[in-house]
Amino acid sequence: MVSLSTSPSIHLTRLPNASTQVGVYRNGQCRRNTSFGVRSEHLPSTSTSPCQDGPGRRQLIAIGATVAPWLLLSQQSSTFAAESKKGFLSVTDKKDGYTFLYPFGWQEVVVEGQDKVFKDVIEPLESVSVNLIPTVKQDIRDFGPPQEVAETLIKRVLASSSQKTKLIEATEHDVDGKAYYTIEFIAQAPTYTRHALSTVCIGNGKFYTVTTGSNERRWDKMKDRLKTVVESFQIFNV
Repeated sequence: MVSLSTSPSIHLTRLPNASTQVGVYRNGQCRRNTSFGVRSEHLPSTSTSPCQDGPGRRQLIAIGATVAPWLLLSQQSSTFAAESKKGFLSVTDKKDGYTFLYPFGWQEVVVEGQDKVFKDVIEPLESVSVNLIPTVKQDIRDFGPPQEVAETLIKRVLASSSQKTKLIEATEHDVDGKAYYTIEFIAQAPTYTRHALSTVCIGNGKFYTVTTGSNERRWDKMKDRLKTVVESFQIFNV
């Protein structure tokens, strides 16, 4: 169990890994276009985080202490179910208040600390996981802008200490008045490179993280399907 005194509002356990665009952040710049801790080494980057020691960042680190780097890796009909799409199945969790699509053929597996996990039975890096942790925050933007949040999560949560990471893009979008951040990044391990996507948002007193990805060698083939997964993720009030 991990509890960080620097975060009075979040005390959690350590685990393993539509819309209209509002802003796209690349290399610290925002382009208007309506649309938690494990430390990893960064590949060279020109971007910097403007609020490295702020309270929001400390709380993100506290969140990171609860999400371990598993990332290598009930379908039911509902009013809140993600819209069906050919080649995908929908899953809706009425208890925790979220829904998303995952590729047909992926199998549900049980991973300690994760709320839901579906993975390809042949390609081990192709998976989607959903993680939930309590928070008193009301909006993901309370933690900072997309790039700042993305850099903190990638360094301390979404990759292990043995991996080199690179943030590719961080975007913000809005669904029914709720803000979501989507992060695209690469995590390079000694024997493989994973290209991944994560979407984070806050609601129902929870910090939601959905992460999917594939081996870099299969990214071009899988990217559209993986983007469908994170873009389909939505939360609803419970």
